[in-house]
Amino acid sequence: MKLFQNNLFLLLICFYSNIQAVENFIIEDIQVSGVQRLTPGTIFNYLTVKIGDEFNDERSSESLRTLFRTGFFDDVVLEREGNILLITVVERATIGALSITGNKDITTANLMEGLEEAGFVQGRVYDRSQLVRLQSELERQYFANGKYGVRITSEVDNLANNRVAIAVKISEGDAAKIRQINIVGNQDFTEKQLLDDFELAASSFASLLSKGDRYSRQKLGGDIETLQSFYQDKGYINFDIESTQVTITPDKKDIYITINVNEDEQYTVSAVKLAGDLIVPEEELFARVSVYQNYLFSRKEMTDSSTRLTDRLGAEGYAFANVNAVPDLNDENKTVEITFFIDPGKRIYVRRLNFSGNIRTRDEVLRREMRQQEGGWISTPQVDRGKIRLQRLGYFGEVNTETPAVPGSGDQVDVNYAVEERAFGTFTAGLGYSQLDGLIVSASISQNNLFGSGNRASFVFNNSSFNRTFNLGYVNPYFTDDGISRGFSLNYSETQGVDAGVTAHDSRVMGTSINFGIPISEYNSISTSLGYENTELSENGFYSNQVLAFIRREGNKFDLLRFSVGYAYDTRNNTIFPDNGMFLTLVGEVALPNWGNSLEFYKLSYRGQWFKPIGRGFTFALKADLGYADGFLDTEELPFFENYYAGGIGTTGQLRGFGSYDIGPKDSNGQALGAQAVVMGSVRLILPFPQDFSSVRLSVFVDTAN
Repeated sequence: MKLFQNNLFLLLICFYSNIQAVENFIIEDIQVSGVQRLTPGTIFNYLTVKIGDEFNDERSSESLRTLFRTGFFDDVVLEREGNILLITVVERATIGALSITGNKDITTANLMEGLEEAGFVQGRVYDRSQLVRLQSELERQYFANGKYGVRITSEVDNLANNRVAIAVKISEGDAAKIRQINIVGNQDFTEKQLLDDFELAASSFASLLSKGDRYSRQKLGGDIETLQSFYQDKGYINFDIESTQVTITPDKKDIYITINVNEDEQYTVSAVKLAGDLIVPEEELFARVSVYQNYLFSRKEMTDSSTRLTDRLGAEGYAFANVNAVPDLNDENKTVEITFFIDPGKRIYVRRLNFSGNIRTRDEVLRREMRQQEGGWISTPQVDRGKIRLQRLGYFGEVNTETPAVPGSGDQVDVNYAVEERAFGTFTAGLGYSQLDGLIVSASISQNNLFGSGNRASFVFNNSSFNRTFNLGYVNPYFTDDGISRGFSLNYSETQGVDAGVTAHDSRVMGTSINFGIPISEYNSISTSLGYENTELSENGFYSNQVLAFIRREGNKFDLLRFSVGYAYDTRNNTIFPDNGMFLTLVGEVALPNWGNSLEFYKLSYRGQWFKPIGRGFTFALKADLGYADGFLDTEELPFFENYYAGGIGTTGQLRGFGSYDIGPKDSNGQALGAQAVVMGSVRLILPFPQDFSSVRLSVFVDTAN
């Protein structure tokens, strides 16, 4: 019918167009008038006749049809003047400006993108009939987000040079809310069990924050996939969603969703097989398969097993290996036999490692973090490990990896790391006041990537009513080529403990230290430190009985020779904001006998952190800190100024919600004395947070400490 209407329209044009009734003639020239935006050459390109051709009624009709089909013209007139063919056209206007106002829930950029896909963009030829298509496309985008009450109007104004400006005004209205979601056909699971994992939900008090009661076609599609996964991960391999109905009330305010399902029956795994080119020993491959005989079928475990098998082949250089899991169903016995077909493909080698985006950081700083080597076969775990090591440096906000094939080679790739540098040098100065510290003046300079070398340097000065601190530090993380680090520090501090909230004492400490870090494997390292401190305590003051007793027993001037050894295990994917991995440290420190008035004591400490993503952007985290210390040899007990403290932020046993030093033993004056042992634990649920706030994250936590 549409084709018939178009042909009828063209025939009418031919009948009613202003064509001078003349006999056939030979075209000696063609002249065009009426063009504004187009050029005569454009019209000549579409014409079906040229100079020297005979012009007749048939060619006249064909020329008209061709020119109108371009969509460029509102009218076309063909006339004859002698043997000259005259063509007069009236061009259609073009869209000179397109604006959208009133939209809030959908950004202008997203709306414009949808209009562009529909062919409605600035610079295109304007057709009045397109306004209907424009409105339909905008409504489609709003309907997909549950905004069925949207109202869209448009105004068209003429501009110079045969252009028009189109202004679209949107009144979004309220989003239709989901009143009920029904699942029909479920027998083995309750509707509540099935809806628990849905992103969409019926209106409730909780939906005021989550907005889960706002209908979205995309969210519904995701929830249907979630429902399919739920069943197929529990053995229902033939589970099927027969239909989905979305019904809206006449006032367009409420939505009812009905999902009809067919559960079928559960299937168990009768056998698991490997087939194809097994370039890796079979027992190693089976160790990565989590689908087991006589267990319920799980599509997730089958897919995860395929991924792990692919990763194992990737570690051997087969970067484009293909592992297909094929289930063979036995409907009579309700069993399934799963065969993993392995096609390793070609072994791939790495031609070059390339880095981009590191404007200030030297290439060698990035290259020394790599585990993938140039010239060797590619190992996808090593490529990924290089990315993680770059992220853990703290110099880069984002790290992306690509492995493009080398042109003209079937077995070579380049590994490209693109980094986005963040500010790795800071200078801060502050002036403040707190009830605990009084007037505070502070300043610090730090460079985590000094001159792009990867070395770290810092200077810190803090001054308050009870404390003055100077600290200068420097670390070279690659003192040797194989990754041994070396650092130095100098420090000076004065403390007037009477105002600090801890047991009253005045002290002055000067010290220096040197430390080394030695990697012993990819995730394990040991550290060692040797330092000297000169400590002097004031003998005058209204001190507690515990402090006075210590000074009478040990004196007030000490030379401390500190030696420590530590072990660390670190698999975190990021040092600042990790969401996966583990970090464990064990440190033993001892104050050794020396030539001066020494104190002998030891300190043992443990810190553990564990992060596990649990889906939908949530991360579960555990943390524990333990410490124990005591004196030995001639030092009868641990010096009071080496005690552990528990309480608010800034203490070893951190218990958020408490004031600093609030927890633990008190001295004879009722102030915090600290103790020789501390325990602290924390359980956190880290919440998803927008990517635009990558330096912030929120968590719900429970702390314990003593």
